[in-house]
Amino acid sequence: MTQPPKPWDGEQVRKWLERRFEAARLDQAAADRRGYEAQDDYDKAAAEEWVCRALKAPDCTNDQAALAKRLKELIGQDEYQATGIYDDTRFERHVRGHLRKLAKMTKANEGFEKTLRYQ
Repeated sequence: MTQPPKPWDGEQVRKWLERRFEAARLDQAAADRRGYEAQDDYDKAAAEEWVCRALKAPDCTNDQAALAKRLKELIGQDEYQATGIYDDTRFERHVRGHLRKLAKMTKANEGFEKTLRYQ
């Protein structure tokens, strides 16, 4: 028997984005301390931070359709501006990957309850 879909919880989504934002900042600091071999990790964490920062506004997280629309707009962008990254191409690839992950989570309305640092 199928379960009815759970209602959208904008507060939980904002909490998840805030936790991921903080985790990404910690991951960047850790990668920065590790040096050259961790540049990809730094760019990946910077991409996650960029995505979370772009989506933290309550106006797009209060409604599932509004968040999906915002994600679609961001995925359609040609460039993502950020400073302090090592490789622009790699950073943009990671941004698009995080945006696609969030689009899938938004469509299914699943995964936002997982707020642990490591996912």
